[in-house]
Amino acid sequence: MGYPALPDAVTLRSMLLAARERTLEYARALTGPQLLGPRLAIVNPPLWEIGHVGWFQEHWCLRYRPGNGKAPPLIGNGDALYDSAAVAHGVRWDLPLPGLEPTLDYLGRVLDDVLERLDREGAAGELGYFLQLAAFHEEMHCEAFTCTRQTLGYRGPGQAASTRPHAPAGAWPGDAEIAGGEFRLGADPGQGGFVFDNEKWMHRVDVLPFRIARAPVTQSEFAAFVAEDGYARRELWSAEGWQWRERAGARVPLYWTRNGGGWSRRVFDDDQPLAPNAPMVHVNGHEADAWCRWAGRRLPTEAEWECAAATAPGLPGKRRFPWGETAPAAQANLFGVSGTCADVAAFGEGDSGWGCRQMFGNVWEWTADAFGPYPGFVADPYREYSEPWFGDHRVLRGGCFATRAGLLRNTWRNFYTPDRRDVFAGIRTCAL
Repeated sequence: MGYPALPDAVTLRSMLLAARERTLEYARALTGPQLLGPRLAIVNPPLWEIGHVGWFQEHWCLRYRPGNGKAPPLIGNGDALYDSAAVAHGVRWDLPLPGLEPTLDYLGRVLDDVLERLDREGAAGELGYFLQLAAFHEEMHCEAFTCTRQTLGYRGPGQAASTRPHAPAGAWPGDAEIAGGEFRLGADPGQGGFVFDNEKWMHRVDVLPFRIARAPVTQSEFAAFVAEDGYARRELWSAEGWQWRERAGARVPLYWTRNGGGWSRRVFDDDQPLAPNAPMVHVNGHEADAWCRWAGRRLPTEAEWECAAATAPGLPGKRRFPWGETAPAAQANLFGVSGTCADVAAFGEGDSGWGCRQMFGNVWEWTADAFGPYPGFVADPYREYSEPWFGDHRVLRGGCFATRAGLLRNTWRNFYTPDRRDVFAGIRTCAL
């Protein structure tokens, strides 16, 4: 494969160190039984996942040799322990994992060797590509670590950030009217920079005019669905969604409990009242579909979401971010801004060209589309990233409060099975 223009060595070093700092913050907060945690299908044993982050970086940045095998691992049984493509999820709790301190020592040795290679060879070409892949992979696992904290009821990340509320900003109702027309979905090969294989490449789709909500569905809007017995009304659910609801015994949103006449919800290790104007979060694809039927709305297609995020009236072509070409800073509630969601009317600086707010940050947004390849798809060297998940996963867009800003662009595709409620995901809808 050809390697695109990438950040310089100083920037790559900073990306790698920032991701590692975040991993270490998570790792050092774990004690005793938390290192393995309960055996669940939706989380990894934390001790295994921390080691896997180091193994991945070592594999691609130190050991990988295209067409010429690979160098031996730093630890003799590293592949048998940490190769996620070869080690089944259910057995990861049973492996002879090193303790936390030896695992962290391994991560440190790998990073030291990676930075030494970067200093020696520079950031161009193959090495620069795999360094960025490793940094992004670690950041994605850091977001997964945050989901694990929520799933298992651990303390929120970083200086009790989850206890520092955003200033109230209110609701942001109404729809934006999008002109539609011929649209180029996907990444532009001429734009440069890192993209994943599932974003390649830009291709023509026709988008009819549509109206999309200016903001995600709020917690109070979802509470109205719950109050009208939305979970018990079969006509609101798809066949697959109803089967999930029955199998899971879902009667109310995840983490919600009755609090007098209202509701509270667990945020990491703390019970808090609903935030009425914050986005609904921890809702899965089936719940999103059901809410839409109840409200007389629908989920956007991938093309509609990207069109609303990346285009603007009278502007030819597409923007890299909803607000333009400037890298995310104060425009979105992403990692480093806070440890929880803000009201949907906050972060007006990040509005898209059509007036849609928070298309980046706060919560991932479900789309109507299954995750699949774009025309002419060719897997990148990390073949396990996309191709194994085509078909039974659904696309989400836009990032959440736990996403590092450097990961995102308007073409970035996330993907989960529609039964997953542990993800920091919400709902943005379209008019029928």
